[in-house]
Amino acid sequence: MSAAVPGGRRWMTLFTLAWLVIWMVQLTPLQLLLPLQLDDQVSDGGDEWIRGVVVSGLILGIGGLAGVVAGPLAGAASDRTDGARMPHGLGGRRRIWAVGGTWLIAVSLILTGLAHRPWLVGVAWVGVCIGIGIASAAFAALIADQLPPDKRGGASAAIGSSQALGVVLGIGAVVLLGLDVLPGYLLLAVLMAGVGTWAAFGLPDPVVPRAQLAVGVHRDRWASFRDRDFVWMLTGRLVTNVGNALGTSLFLFFLMYGLGQRESDAEDNLLVLVVVYTVFVVGASIVSGLVADRRGHRRALTVAAALVQSVAGIVVVASPTFTATMVAAAIMGVGYGAFSTAGLAFATDLLPYAQDHGRDLGIVNVAAALGQLLGPVLGAGLVALVGGFWLVFAGACVLSILGGLITLRARDPNLV
Repeated sequence: MSAAVPGGRRWMTLFTLAWLVIWMVQLTPLQLLLPLQLDDQVSDGGDEWIRGVVVSGLILGIGGLAGVVAGPLAGAASDRTDGARMPHGLGGRRRIWAVGGTWLIAVSLILTGLAHRPWLVGVAWVGVCIGIGIASAAFAALIADQLPPDKRGGASAAIGSSQALGVVLGIGAVVLLGLDVLPGYLLLAVLMAGVGTWAAFGLPDPVVPRAQLAVGVHRDRWASFRDRDFVWMLTGRLVTNVGNALGTSLFLFFLMYGLGQRESDAEDNLLVLVVVYTVFVVGASIVSGLVADRRGHRRALTVAAALVQSVAGIVVVASPTFTATMVAAAIMGVGYGAFSTAGLAFATDLLPYAQDHGRDLGIVNVAAALGQLLGPVLGAGLVALVGGFWLVFAGACVLSILGGLITLRARDPNLV
């Protein structure tokens, strides 16, 4: 089998598959398995469903905080990993961390499925989030390690489109195969272990000369946060992702308790919404990736995409029906697909230190993941505050606009 040439077809295939399973194991539990699991454990009918929403949001938020810590730390550690001192086959800086994160995710998913109390679910889910942070940091670092700037938009598009495709494949598999909660987790664990390990060993990870490692570099670990443009970009990425999560992560609860659908109907309709969302995310990701590579203007693309995303919240607030929700899912898909792709390409332009790409891309990646995991926490609070969902979608609109405006504050190096 030929080697995976960075940026080549096989490289892109393996890279995309790695991100596909990462998104599957993060977003399928978030949107389907965890809500069903916790609703069954916590809710007893009546207004008790609000308690299930709140507990689900808290668990996802705690897991998100764990991922925030794990991602940058793993990225920084991989920057300093000396592959010359490891057994042959374990690569240079990134592979050992990609494999370790992959298997931590797989084991933790099984434990999450077996957990029969909310606090046990929370503990196991923290393990999943830590593993996601580690694996994501390792795989994301390959973009800056191995690709020239004019290839990074395509790799960013692979991450953005695989996010949407991952959730539709994950939810689709669980719903269409009629899997209960535990078999759903087991399926995700097997896919993560198999595909994640294959991608980690299939992608090149050459040993880097010790002189080029961040070993012995005593730069302050918070140095990147003193770079003004990096911080503006990072903050905008976080806020916009919270807005996206507000608009998408509570879909199942919204269908069941906001629109009054039966659980079986809500599961089927959730799959419909996810498919609609996915089609538009993938299309927007591909187009924005091509534009980002060929035309530049990555900051402008990122800001415009966040503003498009904001329109989705207005649609649902104005017309809380299933038809309007499908329209909103399409608009959200266009906005988020373009934002995730152009935004990541823009982030690679703003990395402050060449020797710390793993750490800093870990931070960038965690900002997106944290937004997706903090959104349900904020959403749960808003649902509890008003006893419904209108404020959730209004908040999604406001935060999307705010995220775009914050991103606008970052300098675009391609325009200087």
